[in-house]
Amino acid sequence: MAEGRNDRRLLNPFAGELAAEFAGTAILILFGVGVVAQVVAGGIGDHDSIAWAWGLGVTLGVYTAARLSGAHLNPAVTVALAVFKGFSWRKVLPYALAQTAGAFVAALLVRWNYAEVLAKVDPGHTIKTQGVFSTLPGNGTLPVTQWGALRDQIIGTAILLFLILAISDERNSAPLANLAPVIVGLLVVAIGMAWGTDAGYAINPARDFGPRLASFFTGYGSAFRDQYGGLYFWVPIIGPLVGGVIGAGLYQLLVARFLPRTDAPEPGRTPEPAAQAG
Repeated sequence: MAEGRNDRRLLNPFAGELAAEFAGTAILILFGVGVVAQVVAGGIGDHDSIAWAWGLGVTLGVYTAARLSGAHLNPAVTVALAVFKGFSWRKVLPYALAQTAGAFVAALLVRWNYAEVLAKVDPGHTIKTQGVFSTLPGNGTLPVTQWGALRDQIIGTAILLFLILAISDERNSAPLANLAPVIVGLLVVAIGMAWGTDAGYAINPARDFGPRLASFFTGYGSAFRDQYGGLYFWVPIIGPLVGGVIGAGLYQLLVARFLPRTDAPEPGRTPEPAAQAG
């Protein structure tokens, strides 16, 4: 037992946090991008199955990473926690890179697994199936401009962060018995069902850019552009980063500052149990 404790002390805790963010985001993408590939290329399922699989992917990704890193799985979450909850700014870029890398690798796996059906449905790897990996204004078919999509991403991510802080705030009515990941997953399902029209509810820069990059390297030459030919990749990056800060700020303004103070930990980092602190 003592030898096991010593082995753990030799490991770099920060490396563990980054590994957890990588793994948790990869789990999210395996289910999220995987279900879109199944619906678009395989013709199995519909928008509801997409919304549910993304939500379940979030839940399982959070359970994967929560103990080590707090399971941000999203640069918009990481930045918002740094702005309002004291999360270390020196960790923000490494977390974002780990999240994006996890999304990239998982998307490559989905691309490989669905290579045959994607080639059958869209031999040229065009805008027709680009939406399997990354988002487009109006999901590539509806009359939504880049600015409309940016508005959508700001609003959608503001909703996400407002409610993530509400769900995880121990001073509020937080879910008991480790159910917070399930509730956050249901939140993503709800956003997908209500806010998926204008921009495909990326609400996560890593979720969009990692798979977008993977698709670009595997035959989707137009991956960084939208159906109008304009550079679009920046919209699901900037929009969520801005919206996340707005949503977290609104939670602080409208709810958090009125809650009673406790010694409970703030969101963003899961502390070690007291029994293991020494």
